Amino acid sequence: MKQIIITIILAALTLPLVAGNANIDRANQAYKQELYNEALKLYLQEAEQTGVSSALYCNIGDTYYRLKDNVHAVLYYERALLLDPSNSDARFNLEFVRGKMQLPDDAGDSWFSNWVDQTVSRLSSNTWAIIAIITFLLFLAGVAAYLFMDNVLIRKIGFFGGAVLIVASILANMAAFHVYHKATGGNGAIIMPENVTLSTAPREPRDKKEEAFSLQQGTRVEIVDSIADKTQGKWLQVSTAGGHKAWINAKDVEII
Repeated sequence: MKQIIITIILAALTLPLVAGNANIDRANQAYKQELYNEALKLYLQEAEQTGVSSALYCNIGDTYYRLKDNVHAVLYYERALLLDPSNSDARFNLEFVRGKMQLPDDAGDSWFSNWVDQTVSRLSSNTWAIIAIITFLLFLAGVAAYLFMDNVLIRKIGFFGGAVLIVASILANMAAFHVYHKATGGNGAIIMPENVTLSTAPREPRDKKEEAFSLQQGTRVEIVDSIADKTQGKWLQVSTAGGHKAWINAKDVEII
């Protein structure tokens, strides 16, 4: 009897996984047959029923692109990278679609800062943390070699190698914090309408003086504040890559 109960429990636990895999297989097959609407329906159904993943979000982005819905493709590639910054397919596809939409560089910093951010973001915060731990342990080994070895060459290697390794460990820790903060501390959103004019106040601009600036479809912004009003609805204060802040109606953006 106990064996039967265990078998039933294991079957119940594995059933969603099997069903989920079958759903993905059907979606992939529909995608290959260029039945993109059917593939999208199945991918979204999989996300709702069994949970999301970076790979699944990337597939959804690919399907939206095939349906010529570039803004939703950008949204889902961004979501894929939020879950896994090392997803090279999502990163490449995002840059490709952004280029087709002629979106400006959304980093807003110098080319060096942009390069550092892109390089660091290719690995997850956990990976950087592991690198930091390994390099610190190697640093301790270098210190031990310098203090306890009699061989002059080994002591020199321990000293100078240890100096390099402690710097590498500090940088890896900084990279881990940066990627973690980017994934959890930010409130990124994507502009969805073709073109939207932001306001200097949390309401529709009443005149030209209240018009802050315009943003095109697909532009990434960071949400810094929000306010809800019975007459005006929900408005969000957002910041652009260049640091400019203004208010936008919540219905005009999708949270990443």
